[in-house]
Amino acid sequence: MDISLLGLLLVVVVIISAYLIGNIVPAIIIGKIYGIDIKHEGSGNAGTTNALRVLGKKAAIITLLIDIAKGIFAVNLGYLAAYSWIIEGWWQANLPFICAVSVFVGHIWPVFFKFKGGKGVATAFGAITAISPLLGFSLLGIVALIVLITKRMSAGSVLGAMSAPILAWILTPQFLPGIFVMVLIIIYKHKSNIHRLLKGEEPKLNFKK
Repeated sequence: MDISLLGLLLVVVVIISAYLIGNIVPAIIIGKIYGIDIKHEGSGNAGTTNALRVLGKKAAIITLLIDIAKGIFAVNLGYLAAYSWIIEGWWQANLPFICAVSVFVGHIWPVFFKFKGGKGVATAFGAITAISPLLGFSLLGIVALIVLITKRMSAGSVLGAMSAPILAWILTPQFLPGIFVMVLIIIYKHKSNIHRLLKGEEPKLNFKK
């Protein structure tokens, strides 16, 4: 893990940048434009599903696209830095994975919004897809199928997350540590949803609406 001082500085800047990219939480920003604090409306989550309930379809679509895009952008920033002449060895191989976790953490615990962000599913999807499109879209398929069957986004998110380490072990084993971190955090952030699912009290999505 030998690295020059300049290389180490670049690594630190890129990881912090990935975290700050995660701090762009569109559901909160759009809510403020509408004069609404989304953290105190609906489920209280600053994500796509609650944006749909509280702010409407247009806001939900914008929220989803930005959350996915920032995961993709942060990982590609990691790739760009990793393959510069400054960084090599372990850091070159792992910097994109670290950026994936960093942007994900930045979304969930954004310093700009008092460390109260979303649950990270869309940002995790963007980051994972940037690393392995096959893994990302395989997980998306699992989530979509579960949501269609249960009509509950939280069920798709949790079960999709739980299947991620298995698929990652097959498709991108080098990313397993990062996947495990993301999965544990997603499950933790969904603990209230899991409790409601087990009690049969989790609200269903209305696909007609």
